[in-house]
Amino acid sequence: MTSEDLSRLIIKGMEEKKGSDIVVMDLREVKGAVSDYFVICSGSSDTQIQAISESVEKEVKEGLDELPWRKEGYTNREWILMDYVSAVAHIFKQDKREFYALEDLWGDAKTTSLSEAV
Repeated sequence: MTSEDLSRLIIKGMEEKKGSDIVVMDLREVKGAVSDYFVICSGSSDTQIQAISESVEKEVKEGLDELPWRKEGYTNREWILMDYVSAVAHIFKQDKREFYALEDLWGDAKTTSLSEAV
């Protein structure tokens, strides 16, 4: 399994539940990065955010027989983080995504919008 394979499965899980504005951040060249990739998307409600996270977990489990090393954010469901070590899925409500601005915070990363990659 490569971190690229893992990222593709995360994206597939996000797409299955209509995650919007999907972005892949390649952190491999960023000094001090905590992972190879961040995969970020937005959802419109806490129910959709939960559904997206469950879909991501299902796709990765079926594709690579991997479970997240750590999961956070299921109580409030405004930002769910799923840490697979070499790739981290971030599932946000739009307002929280704008507030935390991970794309800006990790501005040195190569960032690809899914619409650009297609």
